[in-house]
Amino acid sequence: MTLGEAPLDLDVLDGLLAAPLRVELAPAGLRRVSECRRRLETLAGGRQAIYGVNTGFGHLKNKRIPPDQLDQLQENLLVSHAVGVGAPAPPEIVRWMLLFKLHMLLAGSSGVRADVCERLAAWLNADLLPLVPTRGSLGASGDLAPLAHLFLPLIGRGEMLDASGTRLPALPAQAALGLAPLRLAPKEGLALINGTQFMSAYAANIGVRARRLADLADLVLCMSLEGLRGSVRPMDERLMALRPHPGAAAVAANVRRHMRDSEILKSHAGCDRVQDPYSLRCAPQVHGAFRDALEHFRVVVTREINSVTDNPAVLEAADGTGEVVSGGLFHGAPLALVLDYLAIALTDLGSISERRVYLLLSGEDGLPKLLMPDTGLNSGFMLPQYTAAALVNECKVLSTPASVDSIPTSLGQEDHVSMGATAALKCFEVLDRIETVLAIEMMCAAQALDLRAPLRPGAGPRNAHAIVREAIAFADADREFGRDIHTAVTLLRRSEPLRRLARHAAGGA
Repeated sequence: MTLGEAPLDLDVLDGLLAAPLRVELAPAGLRRVSECRRRLETLAGGRQAIYGVNTGFGHLKNKRIPPDQLDQLQENLLVSHAVGVGAPAPPEIVRWMLLFKLHMLLAGSSGVRADVCERLAAWLNADLLPLVPTRGSLGASGDLAPLAHLFLPLIGRGEMLDASGTRLPALPAQAALGLAPLRLAPKEGLALINGTQFMSAYAANIGVRARRLADLADLVLCMSLEGLRGSVRPMDERLMALRPHPGAAAVAANVRRHMRDSEILKSHAGCDRVQDPYSLRCAPQVHGAFRDALEHFRVVVTREINSVTDNPAVLEAADGTGEVVSGGLFHGAPLALVLDYLAIALTDLGSISERRVYLLLSGEDGLPKLLMPDTGLNSGFMLPQYTAAALVNECKVLSTPASVDSIPTSLGQEDHVSMGATAALKCFEVLDRIETVLAIEMMCAAQALDLRAPLRPGAGPRNAHAIVREAIAFADADREFGRDIHTAVTLLRRSEPLRRLARHAAGGA
């Protein structure tokens, strides 16, 4: 992909979720970088105090730094701010941190040299990734600690993972590619660690995976509807028009398409059941509210990954000279709020899924209790529901908003912070768990569909059932259902046939 000539898009990033990246730097982007650097150097040569160029940082903003120590100031910034703790961020997150930072630098408002951009591109193209601890960011001034770790290797410090996943000190890792440490110039360290790229990388990853999950959740819902002999009348297009939330309308349309020509539906068309439980009947409203929350989330994240989140910014004055302006572009509030919002929406999606698992086990409308005819000796699918319930409980705890908190730092200079990194890490964990809950529902619904044979469900559930059965056999006796859950989660996350089936009903390619 070419950086520096067009905005980044989450739909494009969908195809790059876990893959190594190949990037080229657009000449126009490099020109912007060089012009911005020239403007900054002109300003830095004067007597004006420029924050982070010839002054200290945070509470030390009024401390002037002698000209012969300006380079050392930037190196000190990196090493002193690399205080992260906890497990390393996954490679797919670190790749996107580098990608988003490089994309931002090419906007030409940060004042770095082109050499810095070219080094980051070299790392990406070699899939050489810095080791970045996950804990330590307050989400303002951006993601200081994670980004300091991300860029320590520029000065020969820190650790990196090579393309094979081997953990190495930064010096030999780069030497293997013929790369030597860089000497940072004024403003470069600050430009590198100021920004929201840690939060943004997590948010973009969540935005891509959650969009996939929205379609898959509707497909799994249809499997359960068929297995439970539920009604599609609540999905009536005329009914949806009376309360026209777009997400609910999309879910109802997906269900109608997936369940077209269902023999199971026809078999109980004249039954005496008046209404289904909420977890079936209100699925368009719950799944739909999740979709609407997700669309807002994706709009905010797309805007963020195409924004400059540096401070100060190097701007072009009306006469063509430079001007350095301090602001709050790094503050993570826009991301923190939507990450907390999406965690709540994901938890609600998982909550209704777990309730459908319970219904599938409860012996509804002719199904054997616990989805197995011979219980007593066999416990059937009793315990997978426990796992789903435990995961939903964890998600409810993790859905407590991080963004409502703020702890002042930097001796009061940074007196309101976003806690957006905490929100990002929590939302990432919630998504992992809700994927598992829906995988458990898919596994149980597949068992229920077998028990409805010889009647055939609609095309969507029928094809989804076939995909599941290629990997997970029907259970007529107890076995290690934990293995089946693991397989179901892998299918939900990685099966291209399953994803295409879900996207087809949703109008995707």
